[in-house]
Amino acid sequence: MTQPTRRLSSRIASIAESATLKVDAKAKSLLAEGRPIISYGPGEPDFPTPDHIVEAAVAAARDPRNHRYSAGAGLPELREAIAEKTLRDSGTTVRPTQVVVTNGGKQAVYQAFQALLDEGDEVLLPAPYWTTYPEAISLAGGVSVEVFAGADQGYKVTVEQLEAARTPRTKVLLFCSPSNPTGAVYSPAEVEAIGRWALETGTWVISDEIYQSLVYDGVRAVSITEAVPELAEQTILVNGVAKTYAMTGWRVGWMVGPADVIAGASNLQSHLTSNVSNVSQRAALAALTGPQDEVESMRRAFDVRRRRIVDELNAIDGVVAPTPEGAFYVYPDVSGLLGREWGGVTPTTSLELADLVLDQADVATVPGEAFGPSGYLRLSYALGDDQLLEGVQRLQRLFS
Repeated sequence: MTQPTRRLSSRIASIAESATLKVDAKAKSLLAEGRPIISYGPGEPDFPTPDHIVEAAVAAARDPRNHRYSAGAGLPELREAIAEKTLRDSGTTVRPTQVVVTNGGKQAVYQAFQALLDEGDEVLLPAPYWTTYPEAISLAGGVSVEVFAGADQGYKVTVEQLEAARTPRTKVLLFCSPSNPTGAVYSPAEVEAIGRWALETGTWVISDEIYQSLVYDGVRAVSITEAVPELAEQTILVNGVAKTYAMTGWRVGWMVGPADVIAGASNLQSHLTSNVSNVSQRAALAALTGPQDEVESMRRAFDVRRRRIVDELNAIDGVVAPTPEGAFYVYPDVSGLLGREWGGVTPTTSLELADLVLDQADVATVPGEAFGPSGYLRLSYALGDDQLLEGVQRLQRLFS
């Protein structure tokens, strides 16, 4: 008798569902049932895309040139604009041929690992980390090696920790500053130290810069290739328009790196998706080259929310919420709430705590298990001011 054929490959069957999307879907489902859910789960701005970007897309949709296939690596004008942005914001000179435009930053992350990793290659993954990183590493045949830094370190790993985790199989360091999920921003000195270490050890760097424009308190997110220019030949920069320009649904990201690696990634994309939607690319071009005043307005609004949510969370006994310097997330240590009874339930993990606050306070958060060790919650403050305050006040009442 023949053995039954496995319906899914082991590679695909091993992929974990995106925890952030799962929380968002559950929150929306409960909302549809009439529950007054306030969700801190989605990692996307609540602002509309600026009008001039939308108008550029409308014009592009009417232009027959955009109704056809275009260059798989991206429209030449957009690749030029991305090269100019990389110099302006990341302090690194690149040619347009060193740019591949992708369907969102997530595809850029996926392709970066596909381009660099062979079976069994290790990736140093500072934790807490974005939930997609380990899955993308695994799909490329790589092995994630978590390097954890808690609230006591401001969620930032040190060179000493990286060196202790390095083995002969280490090939790549994933670097993300400002961080999702913590909002941590490495100082210029910290970035340079890690960059020098990577250069000296021959470790490739994939640097996710998607939040580089969302920084506060006069902080600047310094690119690792600006801090250590010699590292550019072993670094891939990942970025996109989603967070800065409130364009998550437009799906435009990019990867920038050494010519040979970018050529390989472009070849992969030619078989994977071909070109990104031309209309979205034209919108991204307008975003990068047009007025930036609305970007600054959004950043200032996030700053106000950041201060409020940190103050309100720290008013809860058992919660320690470091002040994030970037992105639009706060990542409180909630270990002080675990092992205590709340409304007849005694949570022992942040996963159980997240279920508790959803069930008893109608507040959706993402548990720390999605990003690394238990004991934390991620709350996005990219939601309306009134909802932001009401949600935290519900938590204050629950844990009083």
